[in-house]
Amino acid sequence: MTDTSEASRHFAAKLRFETDPSDVRSAQEAGHAFVLIDSRGEEAWRQGRAVGAIHLPTAQIADRAASLVPAGTPVVVYCWGPGCNGSTKAALAFSLLGYDVREMIGGFEYWAREGLPVEDDHGVVTRDADPLTAPVDEVSCAC
Repeated sequence: MTDTSEASRHFAAKLRFETDPSDVRSAQEAGHAFVLIDSRGEEAWRQGRAVGAIHLPTAQIADRAASLVPAGTPVVVYCWGPGCNGSTKAALAFSLLGYDVREMIGGFEYWAREGLPVEDDHGVVTRDADPLTAPVDEVSCAC
């Protein structure tokens, strides 16, 4: 039998340190103060990124974070998608620098698949939501 207090602590910690694309987009639209970091490489960044993201590859976080993200500013990081642990590495790098950081589960893949706005060097593109990842006729999954 699972210790329910242990399970509660586990899931509370997950929610403290993880977020998802729809919650990030809602926070952007509500004007919440945080910086969204795309931790992928240059080619991936040019291919497309979440609207409002700042590009800071994981390998550069230790050297460049302080010049791009003011101390005390909450940070949300993402990489490609659920099959990539790049955002976990980026979150660790920011946490080691003392930032309040959350990892966006699903990464850029689910941001785009949920029909959230993507930008590249030519402008903003919004794709139709993938019905396997987001409700197509609703504003929210109501979870």
